[in-house]
Amino acid sequence: MLNLERMGITNIDRAYHNLPTPALVERAIRNHEGHLAHLGPLVTRTGQYTGRSANDKFVVEEPTSRDKIWWGKHNRSMEEESFNLLEAHLLAYLQGRDIYIQDAYAGADPECRLRVRVITETAWHSMFVRNMFIRELDRDVLEGFEPEFTVLHCPGFRAIPELDGTNSEAFIVLHFGRRLVIIGGTSYAGEIKKSIFTVMNYLLPQRGVLGMHCSANRGAEGDTALFFGLSGTGKTTLSSEADRAMIGDDEHGWNESGIFNFEGGCYAKVIRLDPAAEPEIYATTRRFGTILENVALDMTDRRINLDDASMAENTRASYPITHLPNVVPDGRGGHPRHIVMLTADAFGVLPPLARMTPAQAMYHFISGYTAKVAGTERGVTEPIATFSACFGAPFMALHPTVYADMLGKLIAEHRSQCWLVNTGWTGGPYGTGHRMKIQHTRALIRSALEGQLDEVEFRTDPVFKVAVPREVPGVPREVLTPRDTWSDPKAYDAKADTLARLFADNFAEYAGSLEDAVKAAAPGRA
Repeated sequence: MLNLERMGITNIDRAYHNLPTPALVERAIRNHEGHLAHLGPLVTRTGQYTGRSANDKFVVEEPTSRDKIWWGKHNRSMEEESFNLLEAHLLAYLQGRDIYIQDAYAGADPECRLRVRVITETAWHSMFVRNMFIRELDRDVLEGFEPEFTVLHCPGFRAIPELDGTNSEAFIVLHFGRRLVIIGGTSYAGEIKKSIFTVMNYLLPQRGVLGMHCSANRGAEGDTALFFGLSGTGKTTLSSEADRAMIGDDEHGWNESGIFNFEGGCYAKVIRLDPAAEPEIYATTRRFGTILENVALDMTDRRINLDDASMAENTRASYPITHLPNVVPDGRGGHPRHIVMLTADAFGVLPPLARMTPAQAMYHFISGYTAKVAGTERGVTEPIATFSACFGAPFMALHPTVYADMLGKLIAEHRSQCWLVNTGWTGGPYGTGHRMKIQHTRALIRSALEGQLDEVEFRTDPVFKVAVPREVPGVPREVLTPRDTWSDPKAYDAKADTLARLFADNFAEYAGSLEDAVKAAAPGRA
């Protein structure tokens, strides 16, 4: 039952409920929301918002969640009175318009599944929901679907900050008490999926289940591997291996049964996608059912150009996970044998692969380090260290130590082997050195996951304290020791010490509530 009136949605023109993908593509084209490209993908534009609007996300400060939320720059508070006023304006805006409704699940494990209803004013965003969430294929079940959380998404509605209590015309507001998310002013589809990811990261830990911003895959012998990493570190690319089945590319939970995907699709960056290095993802950009956000399209022959960043550097493809050739159909895997933490170190000082102790893994998990480089943001002229707790601070509703403590206990219980992998620079920092070759990174990870490093000799890095292999099949030995790739070893030492200090400065916020072994894992010379 829809019961739209119960939500205050009245006087709409038409409500399209659970339309299949072909019908949504038809509606999107009729509504001039996008264009059909060669071989079938739907190409859309998101306007000025081509990525997440981090400064426009709010959590309503209300009695049921007030004492649990990690308040701060990632979870800004909004008064309930302001929320009610903003919602009223949003509902008034919807009157006389068509709406599209999709009912789906977040969470592949039935024991941890959340029933989600997404109501949007555009057909292509409804198609995005159908791609990204887990579908219910039983029509009888859909008939009686009762959502546990609802997203009301109106990109065409623009808030008035002085009136609505927002930061700008765009807003993403979560009300945990009413189990409602309202989104407006931005057409970037990622806000829908990330809002529900935040919801899952709020609800599940209170049930003893860890929510994680990571990809996951499974080997031929059933061994599961996790890949943590911020945008640009290669999380999706490195987990999309032909000889390992994809469980999911972005959001997972870890419970007593093992790993489970939150989603039913993938949302991959596609700018300058290399068909040779990333053939599985590249193929999805040539398929019906894929949505391409802000990808350049030649309107003469309807062919896309993935190398064209004129509209956005953050071009994206949304597609059902079944578009990939080798996936785990039920989205579930066993307890991870290996955990890989990815970082794109633009300072060029972290080793390309290192083994970590559980305490070191907790340290790097709560640090969530990568680096921004020149050209990625206005004003960035040299590498800038970026730390995002749990490799996804904007989506963590609870304090990061909650997730870190849970991860540490799970690693210890299931004896997961943890690895730190640098997909960034070698031979010097950004501007002097060069990006790590993807074939080397793949060889490093493959060797780790297949147990080829079990008998290899390791050395301890003097600054970062992690264990670095002295040799890895298929990778030149000099690559394994970053200092040896620099023309000036003293310059390397200075840069490594600089990064160690940045780690220490960032970690000071969390150190007070963590065990001594985790604090001792901090980089720095003895």
